[in-house]
Amino acid sequence: MQQSLSEQCKALKLANVPRIYQDVPFNEPEQYLTALFAEEIKARRLKRIDRLIKTAGFVNTKSLENFDWSPVTLPDTTSKTDLVELKFIERCENIIAVGAVGTGKTFLATALGLRACTKDKLVRFYRCLDLVNTLLESHRQGRLKKMMAQLSKAELLIIDELGFVPLHRDGAELLFNVVAQAYEKQSVIITSNLQFGHWNSVLGDNRLTAAMIDRLVHHAHILAFTGESFRLKQALSGVKNTGIDDQEVRET
Repeated sequence: MQQSLSEQCKALKLANVPRIYQDVPFNEPEQYLTALFAEEIKARRLKRIDRLIKTAGFVNTKSLENFDWSPVTLPDTTSKTDLVELKFIERCENIIAVGAVGTGKTFLATALGLRACTKDKLVRFYRCLDLVNTLLESHRQGRLKKMMAQLSKAELLIIDELGFVPLHRDGAELLFNVVAQAYEKQSVIITSNLQFGHWNSVLGDNRLTAAMIDRLVHHAHILAFTGESFRLKQALSGVKNTGIDDQEVRET
């Protein structure tokens, strides 16, 4: 008994053909098959990108097209073009984004991570405290080795908001292990509201802090974010529309 088209496509792992074959224009056999398979490849790629984005664990999705570069001071070691083209990932280099709260650090980190996903790269996004808590829980359950192996597969590891909450010593040591494992093998993006000299207030140990910073900055581009919080600007804009003095808001 002859198999149906859907059964044949399933056997050949052409999952999208039954859905799209009627929409592909037919001029002659080779043209039709070429166009049909091109659509199958395109559909597979879009599904893979969608899986990569979901796997990354972004809190929100952000686009580089919507990013305001004006608050960012770039070092001589890189350029906007190099960042957008993800050259740093190809070289296993790191990005450290430092600046005040709300100046766009997480936006840029997320947008670069999303772009990496569209370029078929495996990305992992964590808020720093969430990552540390997950590492601690994995350690308690005897799954730390498995989690570290999973993290090692990422081509880009994003650790957001380092500096908001002091870490327990065990958590700080596990975070250091993640950074040490990534050294010269993966790219890491760190966002922080603290200058390097204050990282020990979060990590709780001067030697551990020095060792982590040493590994991060060896092949790194340090981006300085300046200016007022975007969220504060939006809030003040809303306040002005109500006729309330924005200085009163700043002082509360």
